[in-house]
Amino acid sequence: MRIKDTLNMGKTKFPMRGNLPVKEVERQKLWRENHVYEQRQKLNEGKPTFVLHDGPPFANGNIHMGHAMNKISKDIIVRYKSMTGYRAPYVPGWDTHGLPIEQQLAKKGVNRKKMSIVEFRKLCYDFAKKEVEKQRKDFMRLGVSAEWDNPYITYQPEYEAAEVRVFGKMAEKGYIYKGKKPVYWSPSSESTLAEAEIEYHDIKSPTIYVAFDVVDGKDLLDTDTKFIIWTTTPWTIPANEGIAVNPKFDYVQVEADGQKYVVAAELLDKVKNDIGWQDVQVLKTIKGRDLENLTARHPLAKFNKAYDRVVPVMLGNYVTLDTGTGLVHIAPGHGEDDYNVGVKYHRPILSVVDAKGLMTDDAPGFTGQFYDKANPMVTDALKQTGALLKLDFFTHSYPHDWRTKKPVIYRATTQWFASVEAFRDQILQAIDGVQFKPDWGQTRLYNMIKDRNDWVISRQRAWGVPLPIFYAEDGTAIITPETIDHVANLFAKYGSNVWFEREAKDLLPDGFHSEHSPNGHFTKEKDIMDVWFDSGSSHQAVLAARPYLTYPADLYLEGSDQYRGWFNSSLITSVAVGGIAPYKQIVSQGFTLDGKGRKMSKSLGNTISPNDIEKQMGAEIIRIWVANVDTSADVRVTQESFRQASESYRKIRNTMRYLLSNVSDFDPKQDGYAYADLNSVDRYMEVRLNQVLAKARAAYEAYDFQTVYKTISNFITNDLSSFYLDFAKDVIYIDSKNDPNRRKMQTVFYDCLITLTKLLTPILPHTTEEIWGYMDEPEEFVQLTDIPEVQHHEDEDDLLSAWSDFMNVRTDVQKALETARDQKIIGKSLEAAVTIYPTEPVKALLTSLNADIMQLLIVSKLTIADSMDAAPADALQFGDLAVSVAHAPGEVCPRCRMTRTDIGADPKLPMLCGRCAAIIEADYPEALTEGFEAPKKK
Repeated sequence: MRIKDTLNMGKTKFPMRGNLPVKEVERQKLWRENHVYEQRQKLNEGKPTFVLHDGPPFANGNIHMGHAMNKISKDIIVRYKSMTGYRAPYVPGWDTHGLPIEQQLAKKGVNRKKMSIVEFRKLCYDFAKKEVEKQRKDFMRLGVSAEWDNPYITYQPEYEAAEVRVFGKMAEKGYIYKGKKPVYWSPSSESTLAEAEIEYHDIKSPTIYVAFDVVDGKDLLDTDTKFIIWTTTPWTIPANEGIAVNPKFDYVQVEADGQKYVVAAELLDKVKNDIGWQDVQVLKTIKGRDLENLTARHPLAKFNKAYDRVVPVMLGNYVTLDTGTGLVHIAPGHGEDDYNVGVKYHRPILSVVDAKGLMTDDAPGFTGQFYDKANPMVTDALKQTGALLKLDFFTHSYPHDWRTKKPVIYRATTQWFASVEAFRDQILQAIDGVQFKPDWGQTRLYNMIKDRNDWVISRQRAWGVPLPIFYAEDGTAIITPETIDHVANLFAKYGSNVWFEREAKDLLPDGFHSEHSPNGHFTKEKDIMDVWFDSGSSHQAVLAARPYLTYPADLYLEGSDQYRGWFNSSLITSVAVGGIAPYKQIVSQGFTLDGKGRKMSKSLGNTISPNDIEKQMGAEIIRIWVANVDTSADVRVTQESFRQASESYRKIRNTMRYLLSNVSDFDPKQDGYAYADLNSVDRYMEVRLNQVLAKARAAYEAYDFQTVYKTISNFITNDLSSFYLDFAKDVIYIDSKNDPNRRKMQTVFYDCLITLTKLLTPILPHTTEEIWGYMDEPEEFVQLTDIPEVQHHEDEDDLLSAWSDFMNVRTDVQKALETARDQKIIGKSLEAAVTIYPTEPVKALLTSLNADIMQLLIVSKLTIADSMDAAPADALQFGDLAVSVAHAPGEVCPRCRMTRTDIGADPKLPMLCGRCAAIIEADYPEALTEGFEAPKKK
């Protein structure tokens, strides 16, 4: 007989290696075949509802690491809620309309102008559908549990119909209007852009000082005086309709090198230095308000007679002294403040560029030129007329189209707007009722709404939901509840393509008439709705439309860029139609960056694809990475971070495997012990397990996955692996199979195994399902169980205090053992004989624990002296104890590996120590006749 056959060595078929890239796919297939998501929903029927509403990613290309972080975060939350008493359905969504898909088709060689709009839209639909399916597979591969067979997609007819109804309700309340005002215009996209579609990059721009001749100084200024403006957009000079000054500022008329000028008093020195004036004298000081309605001549009047117009001086409180001259060139068709002051003074709203950014006939001398190329041409013209005082260049931050990455301009066009101003206070009140994580999100969103201009919702594109607006013969817009309802019904039945397939009269309700169309002729709007209106309508198209969801949602979770995007547009439309915010809570996350803190992009070659990590390591490694980073801030992604996550995963897996193997002969119903009957150290571990459970549950509730993961990981590493499981081997392996101490420890092992498996399921569902398959539990899937409730025990405070003090003693002894090892006194700790010289409190502690301290310290001999005073000079001194270490006397027992002096005490088993001999006689009497094989020498 072999000695190892008498040991209770753990057995399990749970593999040490996860082989995740293969096994995850197999497990996901099993989940689908068994409808595990649907089973969980049915199991939770009647429970309180928790709805996390999925913000729709744009369907364009495979997912990137930011997508993975977002979807895994949502999955962790939904899985946790489902396992803690909530019915938590999760409906994934996709945003599918808009410019990016049109651009992708153009890259593939599709010429939109050579086909009908219906044909082009069909190509867009087909492309979007393929991209949705591509991303759906990517998300499912991450192990995300969701209603994948019934997602919401913005091109779905029922979704488009709901969006039309949102628009109709806003129109009915008077929030929709048509107007001509400057909006962000992208020449590269040939469309308006919302503020949410703008990003800023540095560009180099010209800066020019330009002189305007005074025409009527109203006895305040001589006609030989010139106003000086400063601008960075020379191309807007042809659109000039005035000069703005701040009524509160002081302005000075100066004579500089023989010529009279007007500038802000505070900026005189800067202007003097920039232009290079030598001799400057101040002639008079004038308040800005007194300059109102003085007039000047357009500076290009001498270049082309078409510009020979007189423009007024206007008052504008927005004029600052930060840069320039304190006098601002006003082009109402190309700036927001310019527009507002221009309207106030009844100036023409002149726009001098077309949809492609080319100068129009309203800019004679520059017609047909791209606006940026017109800059030097305008500058040269000003130089010819003597109006250019100084040309320079500077680098500054400038708005760009976030899709094409090209600069945008302000351009006055006729557009459809949603009035934010009309119900701004109601929106701000709704924000007050929302919880934000991080807290600063509330201030950010509040300020964005407070400062937001009316929302331009029309887009000059083909692929999107058309604005459901008709026009009468006299141009009157027709938006009535009757027409909206009819169009919505048509969209629900046929999809929005019907708008382009039919004439206006065929889209109107039967018998519809209007006093504005006596002949019964109607036309329809050609523009589509802003894609943010698409996704921003999801609270009605999804939450309010599906009876098993709730409106408002409990939670929206997206990247921090969505404060200006989906969070923003959803809030506006929801308050407009429902009077409430669409969410009770917002959680925002940072961006995924490369190791150097740069944005990931294919052009930089610094991307790390989720698909690649899955193939190399498995989706669980991405999931553990997400759980172990602070997602509230920007997250750096490196290959090393996934290698570290893989190491961390291996530690968890091996520990869980060890627990599994050592409860293989344990039946919790027959062999388990009640808490009160456990030994002190076992009860301590149960209390620590409950502490971990309580902290992890609280962190899950706070969406703090990092704390969840670290709490569990630290428990596995420090409490289990480094302490309990380490000394437990002497009991679990060595003692009789049914020894009470062994069964008590197995009770703790099993409780840890059950609790940790369930607690880790939201983060590592593939692995915990694999573990669950090796446990004899009634539920087929761990996802269909509930995370345990925290248990409290009367003695837990005393236990925690006592065992915490013991851990300090243990740390001191381990330091002494390490020193002895360095001095070659011992090798392994089981070769040690340790003497502890304690103070009275430490001695009382060690006595009160009612535990085998020698076993806990994993040494072969332990002596606890009467006092610290008895310590020899060479003992290591610590705060409240001293420790000396010697080599234990005796020989090594080949069964328990302890160094004992009683080897051979039992003559029937001469090679074993007395403890092991007694166990063998009781459990393996055959060994007395058969004997043991001599251990093989290594």
